[in-house]
Amino acid sequence: MKPPPFVYHVPTSLDDAHAVLAELGDEGRILAGGQSLIPLMNFRLARPSHLVDINRIAALAYIRREDGWLAIGATVRQATLERAQDVAGACPLLVEAVRQVDHPPIRHRGTVCGSVAHADPAAELPAALVALGADVVLSSRQGERRLPLADFLLGPFTTALEPGELVREVRIRSWEGPYAFVEYSHRQGDFAIAGAAVQVHVDDSRLIDRASIVLCGVGETPTRAAGAEQRLQGTHGSPQEIAAAAEAAVEGLEATSDIHGSAEYRRGVARACVRRALEKALGRAGGGVA
Repeated sequence: MKPPPFVYHVPTSLDDAHAVLAELGDEGRILAGGQSLIPLMNFRLARPSHLVDINRIAALAYIRREDGWLAIGATVRQATLERAQDVAGACPLLVEAVRQVDHPPIRHRGTVCGSVAHADPAAELPAALVALGADVVLSSRQGERRLPLADFLLGPFTTALEPGELVREVRIRSWEGPYAFVEYSHRQGDFAIAGAAVQVHVDDSRLIDRASIVLCGVGETPTRAAGAEQRLQGTHGSPQEIAAAAEAAVEGLEATSDIHGSAEYRRGVARACVRRALEKALGRAGGGVA
């Protein structure tokens, strides 16, 4: 398959990219890793008339720590994230999540911000980033704006990105504490039937005083399991308490249904992923919190 015809633009600075995008409006699409966009174009499911390749903008290829935040630029590859010591030290949940993204050749081209902008409900990185309370920085010729990632992701493959804007970076505040990312797919590298990103904090008395649990693959966007988070607050994370939290994670969950699994099946998989992720995370707290 070949993509439909398009005009190819290669800006070499962020200002140039902003100028091109401002001129093109909603006719332009950003090309970074291309691991999602190009297959969609080849199958004629996407037909952008202009592609704006940002890979030659050196100023967008960075991972840096600033004032307690970890900033990841628009052209940072997923494989770079996987190996980065700054990320492993500040947000190890991201490293665990990115290692479950497809296969190594895809991660060597795919970008972190590209995964965010693509907004696939089954994607691992958006779920982990929402669990960490990440923000997204959008830039255009008019300036910058910053949104919580949870507000940026509006629906399947739908975001708050306006014509003329690009995702310049994602920003994550460091969160120390046990973490885990667990997902289930029919085959290694397939899209997840369901997954769970978990980050918790344990106080000096070994009680859970903060928990963040986000599901992927079950809804139209990464889905926060607020009931499970509340159930864990002030507990030691015993097996019974973990089981109760996993059950709370799927109470009232309106899971999606497709050829890969019914809504009921997805709820069951999500429940198991939450339980296993909590067990793994709390095991990292030193053989369990209880």
